[in-house]
Amino acid sequence: MAFTGIFLILFLIVHSVANSCIFLNDSGETYNAVAHFLSHNWIVRFLEIGLFVGLFAHIIQGIMLTLANNSKRPIKYAVNAGNATSKWYSRSMGILGSLLLLFLVIHLKDFFIGTKIALYSGDAPHNLFEEMKEEFSNPIVVGVYVLGVVALCWHLIHGFSSAFQTIGINNPKYNPLIKTAGIVYSLIVCIAFAMMPIAFYLGWIS
Repeated sequence: MAFTGIFLILFLIVHSVANSCIFLNDSGETYNAVAHFLSHNWIVRFLEIGLFVGLFAHIIQGIMLTLANNSKRPIKYAVNAGNATSKWYSRSMGILGSLLLLFLVIHLKDFFIGTKIALYSGDAPHNLFEEMKEEFSNPIVVGVYVLGVVALCWHLIHGFSSAFQTIGINNPKYNPLIKTAGIVYSLIVCIAFAMMPIAFYLGWIS
């Protein structure tokens, strides 16, 4: 669970940096060029297979871990200690993960599938920038994406530090640094993702 989580954390860095090219506000020229390179580079497309393997493994591991935890205590505690012993988001990783899975399905439908169809059909170059611009003109779509990113942020805040703890990097001297790094990483990545649909909808990007 920790290793697949760290792998996905690294992917999100690449994904957010590539998508942030839209903020250059050059009518999508740079963004489309980057998207074209990533979609046509055989190395990247090979790594894409590993990405989906890691993603599905993370989902399956999460389900198995949740079921295992629930089976250990079929009868809940009579008193809930709340935030005294753990944060709400650490106790809600299953719910947050389920929301993210639903959001991922929507995201793949909106952008990934159309890009692949255009890639293999051999038609004119796919203008992903214009597709994003059209999708994010709908306030409902923007709201769904922002909510999805909020769920991702809480998921990452706990998952970042717990992943390092799971693989044995658990020292009182370094734990505060790891936790702070996880919060900073989560906020930067998720704010970048959330600002993309908001910027399109508000007309900051054209």
